[in-house]
Amino acid sequence: MNNQKQQKPTLTGQRFKTRKRDEKERFDPTQFQESIVQGLNQTGTDLEAVAKFLDASGAKLDYRRYAETLFDILVAGGMLAPGGTLSDDMTRTEYCLFTAQEDLETMQAYAQVFNKLIRRYKYLEKGFEEEIKKLLLFLKGFTESERNKLAMLAGILLANGSISASILSSLFNENLVKEGVSAAFAVKLFKSWINEKDINSVAGSLRKVGMDNRLMELFPANKRSCEHFSKYFTDAGLKELSDFARNQQSIGARKELQKELQEQMSRGDPLKEVREEMKKANLSEQAMISIIWTSVMSSVEWNKKEELVTEQAIKHLKQYSPLLKAFTSQGLSELSLLLKIQEYCYDNIHFMKAFQKIVVLLYKADVLSEEAILKWYTEAHLAKGKSVFLEQMKKFVEWLKNAEEAEFRADAICSKPERPLEG
Repeated sequence: MNNQKQQKPTLTGQRFKTRKRDEKERFDPTQFQESIVQGLNQTGTDLEAVAKFLDASGAKLDYRRYAETLFDILVAGGMLAPGGTLSDDMTRTEYCLFTAQEDLETMQAYAQVFNKLIRRYKYLEKGFEEEIKKLLLFLKGFTESERNKLAMLAGILLANGSISASILSSLFNENLVKEGVSAAFAVKLFKSWINEKDINSVAGSLRKVGMDNRLMELFPANKRSCEHFSKYFTDAGLKELSDFARNQQSIGARKELQKELQEQMSRGDPLKEVREEMKKANLSEQAMISIIWTSVMSSVEWNKKEELVTEQAIKHLKQYSPLLKAFTSQGLSELSLLLKIQEYCYDNIHFMKAFQKIVVLLYKADVLSEEAILKWYTEAHLAKGKSVFLEQMKKFVEWLKNAEEAEFRADAICSKPERPLEG
């Protein structure tokens, strides 16, 4: 047996120097800026040549690392210091967005330059959106003409889907709002956007990022009303935007009111000041009856069995028929209610057979008139479940028509002049 101690292995080896390419490069945009500025000075105002230069330069220059510098130069002519002023110690160019002509055609041409650049170098997309957000925060540091050009460009880019409407969040900055910069900028931006597309494009993009209900924030708190917003943008020639904002506020008020009513009904609380709430929200009786119907039907857990749900619905609706009656003083309101009942019974399959019984109940409770029911039956019904519901209502409608005719005959007999007695 070998008694010698076994030697432990030791790690030995050669120490390698870090390769130059693996060393972390120091952030120094000076050389990058000089290369871009030199290229822009050579291409001048020829934006086709600018686009080609930027396309080719991406293969030689580090766009990914110096994206912010690149966009600062293209917009303002050089690197921007905090607040929006140009850095004094950096090279700059006179050929940029801010020195271009202030007209829509030129801004459309600049938008094409940015679109081509981002399509070619997809990784710049996020950085470009961040750049626009930053530029909007710097608006106070720019001249009125520079703001106008930036607003037109942003509107065109938003219309083309090159940037997201989330960039508008920068306009809600307190200092910009307080001094009226945000609202004035928004006028130019939305005009440019609607000129490229239409109000439906604006509405869709705003909804997508949850901005559709935030436009009032363009104004200080003491001016944040639908009336002020409407007047400001209508006077500026943007009535379609005013109408959109008014409609959004109305939708928001409806949702809030419906939620409140539903909660009160679920708790069994007495319903107070419903009409006052309607006036406050500036709602028509037709809109209000739809809200009440939805709240009434959403405030209870319905039986899943078809044969039991009708009985449950009748009992539940009897309780709320006085409330429904209070908001069906007009023929249009009655028709709105009938259409809501039809839609509800169609969308909730357990209620398909309950439609006729609900209508008859509300007729007996003086919520629905025979005129409204006959109009619904003959011409004003929805396509949803049409054949099923018309068949259910057939006998009742016939009864209504016969009753109406009998009443007419009785009235006619009663109104006949008496024949004079023969002497």
